[in-house]
Amino acid sequence: MEEAVPFSIVSTVKALSGALRGDAENEAEIIREREKLWFKESSAKNLRNRDFLSPNTVLTTLYAGGEVPCDVLSGIRSLRGSGVLPIGATEVTAEGLRVCVDRCTAFRRVLCGIMPYLRPAAQRQGCVLINCPALHTKQAVPSPDTLALGQLRTVLIADHLGAQLRRQGYTVSFCPALPQESDIVNFLKTLGIDWPTVPVSWTNEDREEKMKKALENSTYRDREMERGKRRSRGEEIEGEKRGIKEEVRINLKQVVQDENLQGYDPSLGTCTVQREALCHLAQLDSATADFPVSTATALHVTSCQDEFRQQQTAMLWRATGETAVQRLVICGPVKTPGVQMNAAQYLQLRKAQMKEASEMKYGDQVEGQTWDDIIRVMTSATVRFELLSTVHTSPVTLDVQRDSGVSTKGPRGGVFVMYNCARLHTLFSSYEKGVEQGLYPEIPGGTELDFSALKEEGEWLLLFNYLIPFSELLDQSGQVLEHEGGGARVNLRTEQVCRFLVSLSKDFSSYYNRVHVLGEPLPHLFNQMFCRLLLLRALRELYHSALDSLNLPPIPQL
Repeated sequence: MEEAVPFSIVSTVKALSGALRGDAENEAEIIREREKLWFKESSAKNLRNRDFLSPNTVLTTLYAGGEVPCDVLSGIRSLRGSGVLPIGATEVTAEGLRVCVDRCTAFRRVLCGIMPYLRPAAQRQGCVLINCPALHTKQAVPSPDTLALGQLRTVLIADHLGAQLRRQGYTVSFCPALPQESDIVNFLKTLGIDWPTVPVSWTNEDREEKMKKALENSTYRDREMERGKRRSRGEEIEGEKRGIKEEVRINLKQVVQDENLQGYDPSLGTCTVQREALCHLAQLDSATADFPVSTATALHVTSCQDEFRQQQTAMLWRATGETAVQRLVICGPVKTPGVQMNAAQYLQLRKAQMKEASEMKYGDQVEGQTWDDIIRVMTSATVRFELLSTVHTSPVTLDVQRDSGVSTKGPRGGVFVMYNCARLHTLFSSYEKGVEQGLYPEIPGGTELDFSALKEEGEWLLLFNYLIPFSELLDQSGQVLEHEGGGARVNLRTEQVCRFLVSLSKDFSSYYNRVHVLGEPLPHLFNQMFCRLLLLRALRELYHSALDSLNLPPIPQL
């Protein structure tokens, strides 16, 4: 049996726009670019009387005096289509044309077929290499003590992007491979990052030689400048020590011009190839060895301080003959006012604060492997939400004072999200115990329930603002990759899942504190209880799906 096409906010707004334009299509074309025809409501206050609104400013542009013709209103009321929410009522008010969804039907359709809402709206094909320059070997393999907070942010963003793109159907590879059991690999594991590794004895010298020869024979090699800047014999010997017998200079500006690439720094000129760059190129070549060129995209996730250097590396790679599409995901700096701190110190601080906060709340029970695992996951959640909740191009400012503490409650990011996810586990554990004790029957099939019992305003808000739009949220990074212009930079909105989860947790917490879900075991109360349990079970699955894209396992109880 085929799954029904899930409801979609985008599809619904598109259908509403088409119905509203009606005979006024030409006029609508004029305003389409500068003004939306419809707005989806999201606040509890506005959702009390409408779900979508077309403001009076739009109506007066489309129709004389803002009078919407009866046949247009009739068309809106009878809207049907793939992914279009069922329309319940329409009304022209002083604010504009408001539309209410048939909520009972929407609850039933969504909660009885939740799976399509928990995965990306589309499955895509293609190969994506996610390159993290912060992890490339410079003088030595990076370590937690040498990793700056801004570099840690790029690693977390790279990891999150990889999880998102894999779920959308892409084949994802990471670069560079790191030595097995190295300090940096073990450090990343404590944050839930499973970065690719190679044996300690592994070398990439063959590929380095391949890249060196490709650049020596490149049409972009600037031999004239090499001759004009011939070094003394002593400097040539120094060059041999760096692994390049003779100086090779590549005209990067010419690469940009010939390929008609947009958004690259105009000061990119001629670059001398260093051993460090060859190591970087060899890692890129190794990571894309099995990629079909026609569908390959490389995302270089780097800090704003290293953007110019990464543009140089990207153009050197292009000069070797590499044709994969290359985009830069630029990350703003991480600031710690008044304190100098590396990644290892930051993680150690947050872990100590998390343990202290847990002991204050739960006392002597905070001991043993179970609590060690809980504190590790909660620390990882704190770090991820602190560094991922801001638009990746913007700076992040951290409070790293020792006595500032980490709250185990309160809407402050990762801990708050994990706490509310755990509340759902606790709720269902209580319900299952009630079933075992004979207090409650099993939840019947959704078709046997009357969803008109879901009248509390928080219930519709959770469905309309979170469950229905979630699959479209998961799909956004792939949409941007497919449809955004081909400039050097790309904004993949890596903050959205964290922000979505924090907002969801605030609204769920408000609802859960207000509503007693598991009521008295009386048959006439069961229908409403079961409807609420189906809603909250769907929310629990949504939490799991969203946390999975952050490589955070749910915690059963807190």
